Amino acid sequence: MSTPVHRTPAPQAAAALTSARQRGEGSLSGNSLEHAFLRMQSSAGNRAATAAVQRARGMDKGKEKGKGEVPKAGGVSAGAKKSYRDEIAGLLDRFKKSLDPIDTFIKGVQTPTNAGFTQQAAAAANEGLKHSVAASGTSAASENLLTEATGTLVNGMDAYKNMKDAKKHRTGAGHHTAQKKAKTKGADTVIGAAGSASYSAGIAKEVTKLHKAADAAVASEASGIASASVGAIKGIRAAFRVGGAASKYRKVKELGDPHLVHAQSLARLNQSREQAEWAAAEAYVALDAYWDHEGEERLELVSEAIDAAWEATGEARAAAESLQRAEKDVEKLNSVQEYAKKKQLTKIGKETIGGALGESTKAAAGVVTAVAAGTAGLASNPVGWGLAGAGAGLVLGVTLYKALRAATKRYEEARHPEHWAPENETPAEASSRSESLKHALKFWQKVSKGERQAMAREIYALAAGPDITGAGSTTAEMRDSARALLNALKSGPAHHKLDPETWADTLNDPAKTTGWIKEIAEQLASG
Repeated sequence: MSTPVHRTPAPQAAAALTSARQRGEGSLSGNSLEHAFLRMQSSAGNRAATAAVQRARGMDKGKEKGKGEVPKAGGVSAGAKKSYRDEIAGLLDRFKKSLDPIDTFIKGVQTPTNAGFTQQAAAAANEGLKHSVAASGTSAASENLLTEATGTLVNGMDAYKNMKDAKKHRTGAGHHTAQKKAKTKGADTVIGAAGSASYSAGIAKEVTKLHKAADAAVASEASGIASASVGAIKGIRAAFRVGGAASKYRKVKELGDPHLVHAQSLARLNQSREQAEWAAAEAYVALDAYWDHEGEERLELVSEAIDAAWEATGEARAAAESLQRAEKDVEKLNSVQEYAKKKQLTKIGKETIGGALGESTKAAAGVVTAVAAGTAGLASNPVGWGLAGAGAGLVLGVTLYKALRAATKRYEEARHPEHWAPENETPAEASSRSESLKHALKFWQKVSKGERQAMAREIYALAAGPDITGAGSTTAEMRDSARALLNALKSGPAHHKLDPETWADTLNDPAKTTGWIKEIAEQLASG
């Protein structure tokens, strides 16, 4: 599927650039630097897009090597059809992720630069520069459209798959996770379709400018309106996400400091430990007294005293261990609550800067473009250029931050697998520095064994029932606090469409452990 998609824009953009170069050759001598830069942008984008396609193909072939034979024609089962659909979705997803770095460069660097050259060309009435900018803009918008359209298709397939999973599970953690993903991916599909339409309008705008069409002003106005609309939609959605993350942050914060919440229960356990230790000490004092006792019953009394001292010592040891486990659980609960709050604050920051502010600024730039269409407004007033650059800078900054954080996590995952490995599992062998760096650069792969997954396991271990391995020694107070945290993270009974008792039973079901950990990890990352 990828071959006919990726080859179409590149030749058109190259042909458009050649045409622009031929038409404006007589007026390019005074601006050779600008034209050389624009030609470099277009050619680099085309080469990078081709490389992305080849890389996606290579990743897909590498995955196919370890798979069995494909069923013969005529005997295709439902499972095989589902496998084919998953393969197509996987290929498109890898292709889209391969295009993302190019798309980020274009949105953050090439498009704002083109806006600057457009303003300069309008101010100087340089027709040759106008044509070169239009050719570069056509190439950029074509790549943007390819990336957006591919992402829209992937999100649509993912939304459909999660809708089926939500209907399949009906209730519980699996239902909630799938339902939330279906809604998120469905919204992404709608916004992606609108974005694709906007980029199509952008291509039309650049083509009309390239060919000096009479309706260039109309195309510019339509493109500006489309860009403003999409930017406004993304900005509004980011604002809702900020609101959701802020609400979740407040609910987690309202749970209070676990050290203070469980101060009384820890005091009771400490008091029990002290009483048990005093009882053990008194038993040993009695034992010493019986050793000095004379009489026929001496051996019997000593034997009873030894039994009493042994029992008292065991009770003291058990009380001390209970106190130690409770203190350790309090520290764990405090750590996961702080992590949950930090994740929500980080999400608020990213959505505010890259979404609410960045996309809104780009929307304002689209409005300026629409207003100034067909006029010389941008020639004397570089507001559109400034807004486009500011919006792209905000979005690019957040994108680079996310990419750097993801690369760092992938490096740690390979270099130090023991950091976040489960306590009951032997950590994988650490990779070398060079291999870890290679793994860090695999931007198409998600982190599967990182801090978020480890925190999800900690929360589940505290909230799970006594039948779950490692959770039997958790106190009732601690378990209630952990389950209150699940409610704050929007994983409570109401979210799972279950009554409280049935919901608690799912936490005590070993067969649902994996689903619960996945659900908690998803809720930690989302608003």
